[in-house]
Amino acid sequence: AIGGEKKLKEIRLKKSWSELMGKNISEQTEYVFIKQGVFYVKLRSSVVKHELMMMRAQITERLNQEAGETIISDIVFI
Repeated sequence: AIGGEKKLKEIRLKKSWSELMGKNISEQTEYVFIKQGVFYVKLRSSVVKHELMMMRAQITERLNQEAGETIISDIVFI
């Protein structure tokens, strides 16, 4: 049951990406997925990718706050 609960939180996090990051980032995002605690974000813009890489720690923290626990260990921008 614990695995199922984590999966639900991952689904909610994916859905909340746009809300958490705002309209501009959302528009530059092609898709997101989570695999083994890593949040992957496919971006359209290398400029946005560079900006977000500088904010990785803060974004990871924000995602985990949204989830209510630490389920994201890292973010990879692709």
